[in-house]
Amino acid sequence: MKIVLIGTRGIPAAYSGFETAVENLAREFTSRGHEVTVYCRPHMTEKRDEHAGARLVHLPTIENKYLDTLAHTTVSTGHMVTKERPDVAIYFIAGNAPVVPLARMAGVPSILQIDGMDSERAKWPRAARAIIRQFEHMSAATATIAVTDSESVADLYEERFGRRLLAIPYGASLPDPGTTALLDELGLAPGQYILFVGRLVPENNAHLLVDAYARLDTEWPLVIVGDAPYADDYIERLRGSADERVIFPGYVFGTGYAELVHHCALMCVPTEVGGTHPVIVEAMAAGAPLVVSDHAPNIEVVGDSAATFSLASGSTALAATLERLIADPLRRQQLSHAGMQRARERFGWGPCAERYLAVCAAITG
Repeated sequence: MKIVLIGTRGIPAAYSGFETAVENLAREFTSRGHEVTVYCRPHMTEKRDEHAGARLVHLPTIENKYLDTLAHTTVSTGHMVTKERPDVAIYFIAGNAPVVPLARMAGVPSILQIDGMDSERAKWPRAARAIIRQFEHMSAATATIAVTDSESVADLYEERFGRRLLAIPYGASLPDPGTTALLDELGLAPGQYILFVGRLVPENNAHLLVDAYARLDTEWPLVIVGDAPYADDYIERLRGSADERVIFPGYVFGTGYAELVHHCALMCVPTEVGGTHPVIVEAMAAGAPLVVSDHAPNIEVVGDSAATFSLASGSTALAATLERLIADPLRRQQLSHAGMQRARERFGWGPCAERYLAVCAAITG
């Protein structure tokens, strides 16, 4: 089968969970003998012809917060229907909904993956949120089939728009590289730091964690891994509010990322928007003791294998949770083992890919 993965920034993954999913799905699809093409944005990915078994196509876009995704997906769809002619196209991000019908009009069956309500993200002004909400409303009807990564998101979508999405859980894989080069570079001791990994945008709540951390009497550093385009003001405020114990290494991928996750004492994911965050399932697979917010998709993923805190109670609740876990190594060990077991039982890129391939076969047969 010839499959196109379209609508993200591309691979190698260097931005968010969407790109992580694309990279892993490409690897799984190609290992099963399928031909995969991934569309990439040249300003966001390394310029290479192949990765994870997939052929990469780099096409221009408009480097603008509001137009980047839609512009690149439009250009990529034009290229796809005229040059590639795949058996199926898998689109990502509800904001691409207006472009997806072009594939169907050209006779290319399509899947649209929706990971949450993007209109709730704080980075968007009111007018943009209203537009994105319309895209979300129309998204299930634009593709041959729409899917999500979380039953909680499927519940919310059905409640708001009256249509249920098929939920396909993400995978989890983060092998221990057996090295500590980045830890050494950052001056970190294994098992003696708190870790955050994610885009530095308001809804991921790095600021909430920085505020909670300031309340703690601990020598453990807080490591804030991530960055974000078009978020300079937020990142500047975040850095300005952090004390000298907080380390900002920027984006970290590959071996360095795996080192940080495998050796952290605690990993905190305080997000309040989106579906399944790959960083959560990867942390579980790596045995990182987790603290997550009570955002419904987070709870769905972790079950009772992570500590949780109330978003409504904010940094006060988060600080109290962190303080208890810092003082309780046995509880951290229990969470580590519980997370690894849950990841083995419920998450895997192989089963995830098989479910996508089953959907591809159904809509192309």
